[in-house]
Amino acid sequence: MAHSNHYEILNIDPAASQAEIKQAYRRLAKQFHPDSNREIANNDRITKINAAYEILGDPQRRQSYDRELSFSGRVRSAGAYGGSTPPWNRQQRTAAAQRQYRQRRTGRDTDEQLQRWLNQVYQPVNQMLGYVLNPLREQLDDLSADPFDDELLEDFQTYLDDCRDYLQKAQRSFRSMPNPSNVAGVAAHLYYCLNQVGDGIDELERFTSSYDEHYLHTGQELFRIAKGLRREAQVALREVT
Repeated sequence: MAHSNHYEILNIDPAASQAEIKQAYRRLAKQFHPDSNREIANNDRITKINAAYEILGDPQRRQSYDRELSFSGRVRSAGAYGGSTPPWNRQQRTAAAQRQYRQRRTGRDTDEQLQRWLNQVYQPVNQMLGYVLNPLREQLDDLSADPFDDELLEDFQTYLDDCRDYLQKAQRSFRSMPNPSNVAGVAAHLYYCLNQVGDGIDELERFTSSYDEHYLHTGQELFRIAKGLRREAQVALREVT
């Protein structure tokens, strides 16, 4: 498995659709998650599964990954998808973000532009993400008392409704102004974090209508990925300020 690429880790064809990728991730996350199957729980395996889905689950990051595989020269006959997994480290993420977010520079970036972006975009988005991500553990602990209790489920749905509102506010703030080029990496981490949060809320809401605990586990994993991206945004910001 050490030399497997993300497609092999999720046991899917390189030509799989995004829906098939998501289905494969859900199946494997449930299969190897310690809360759902303690007999075959495998922390190393679930870490690799999460890392694979973090890349392949995002169409833009998947395209970049496929190009990396093609460029590496380890392309299999099926197309530009085979080969070993190239590292998706912070430098690569920053480079991809710079291509995506870089705005045409009309003049030299100034401290005032950076401060405006921090005040108008980063700080509100980071705050809204905290309102969404931080209470999840407590909410799940409360719900675990009896997931079928109507009152507990209603409280959990209220939390999800609040999460949706906070996410929309964060997305509006994120789009409110272009980021200075020197914080493109920070913006990229926030962008991916918001995407993971949105998918996580969708999964958790599916539980409230189906009572299928698999949706709880998947939503929790997506929130875990989002927390990691939020931390990386904070680290990247410290590196440029």
